[in-house]
Amino acid sequence: MVKAVRSCDGVLAELRALHSPANLAGMARFGISTANALGVPVSALRRMARHIRPSHDLAAWLWASGIHEARILAGMVDEPERVTVAQMERWALDFDSWDLCDQVCANLFARLPAAWGQAVEWSGREEEFVKRAAFALMARLAVGDKGAPDDRFAVFFPLIAREAGDGRNFVKKAVNWALRQIGKRDPALREQAVACARAIAAAGTRSGRWIAADALRELAGG
Repeated sequence: MVKAVRSCDGVLAELRALHSPANLAGMARFGISTANALGVPVSALRRMARHIRPSHDLAAWLWASGIHEARILAGMVDEPERVTVAQMERWALDFDSWDLCDQVCANLFARLPAAWGQAVEWSGREEEFVKRAAFALMARLAVGDKGAPDDRFAVFFPLIAREAGDGRNFVKKAVNWALRQIGKRDPALREQAVACARAIAAAGTRSGRWIAADALRELAGG
C-alpha cells in the first residue's frame, strides 16, 4: 500500500467531513469527553492512518489542533523513533478521556523503550488520566512485548497493589486491566498476580476489593 504525505489541513478537513452527532451522543454515554470531538469512530481513524505516511511533524500538528479524533490519529501516524519522554509527558498531561489515553498508549507509547520507565513514574502521579496511562501501558506491554522476561513485569505488582485503593473509575479499571493482562502472560506471572490480587483484597479498600474480585474470577476461577 502506498502511503501519502498529508497536510494537517487536509487531514482535519477529512475528519470534519466525518462529523457525526449520533456518534457524539454515543461517546458521551460511554464517558468520553465530547467537548472537542467530532464523533468519528476509531475504525475510521485506523483506515485513514493506513493511507497516511508516518510523520512526526504531522502528528505534532494534529495534536496541537486539540480535536479529540485528531489526537487519536496523531498517535497512529507519529514516528516512534522521534518521540521523546518530554513529548510523552506533554501528551499525557493533555489526556482528558479514557479512550484518548488508551489509544495513544496502545498505538504509540507502548512501542517506545521509554514505556517501561514511564509506566513506573506515572503510576505515582495524581492526575487521573496520567495515572491511567501508567496502567494502560503495563497492560499493553503485557500483551505486546512478547520477548520481555517475567522480572520486567514483576516490578509492576507492588505499584498495582499500592494504587488499588484509588477509587476513581478510570484509574481502578486500568489497575485491574494491568493486573489481569500481566497475570495472563504465563503460569509464573499468573501465580504472582493471584497473590497480588489476594493482598489487594485483604487491604480492604472498596476499589481494591472490586479489582481483586474481578481479577481473581479470571485468573483463579473465582
